[in-house]
Amino acid sequence: MQDGRRTQRLSPAGLRRLPPPAPILSSLREIVRLSTEFERHLGRVLAVNATDLAAMEHLIESGPLTPSDIARRLHLSTAAATLVVDRLEASGHAERRPFEGDRRKVVVVPNMASTQRTADELLPVVRGVAALLTELTPEDSAAVERFLGDVVRVYRDALEAGER
Repeated sequence: MQDGRRTQRLSPAGLRRLPPPAPILSSLREIVRLSTEFERHLGRVLAVNATDLAAMEHLIESGPLTPSDIARRLHLSTAAATLVVDRLEASGHAERRPFEGDRRKVVVVPNMASTQRTADELLPVVRGVAALLTELTPEDSAAVERFLGDVVRVYRDALEAGER
């Protein structure tokens, strides 16, 4: 028992009791695998590690962030986040600027060329998936949306249970 719960370890016999692989489950696993592979590819293109890439994603999606914001979003210490920002700044992917209204603070701003390079890599995938969505009937779209929402909920529930 751990934290009042029994932990289960899967033995070879336990693995045989898992549900048989269904085409949808296989496709979901392949999407996860390809997504991870694509992130590695993007990291190689931009010459950054996985943590720095995650920080860049937050900067690109949200705009300027303080180093403390980056630390919170990446679940890092502020010292570790400072090192991430140092690396991004040294590699030309971001820069520190004074925070408007409080010049004692700084914000980290993504470099426009890096943002464009990231977009150049991501847009074919985003556009490809968006094109597939236009091919769905409204009923199929609603079914896919429900299913994926349920999958997201299963993952969130599992994460929350693991944090208790």
